[in-house]
Amino acid sequence: MLSSLTTVEVGQQAIEFLMLDLEIPTDDQEWFSVLSVRAVGETWHVVEVGVEGLPDKWVLQVYDTGECDPSYTFSSPVDATEADTGLEDMPEAIAHLLTTERSHR
Repeated sequence: MLSSLTTVEVGQQAIEFLMLDLEIPTDDQEWFSVLSVRAVGETWHVVEVGVEGLPDKWVLQVYDTGECDPSYTFSSPVDATEADTGLEDMPEAIAHLLTTERSHR
């Protein structure tokens, strides 16, 4: 059975889940966007969500039911010793989140 969700809907589910899980303030959510949505088999998609202007991303699985797997992955080419690189113009909540994510991978 193929998913009845469109790639746009899958991406929206992923970003809504991630914003809630990461506790991103509503005013700061516009900094995040869906980078890609890729179907894997017939029952789930892999969605990449990133922050505008930065190479960091979160990779989530969204099932054909619209549910998101709570075990997602953070990926960044930024070295953990440079965890605050590129965050000067970011809202405080996003800068703190990225510094923490970069330091803990």
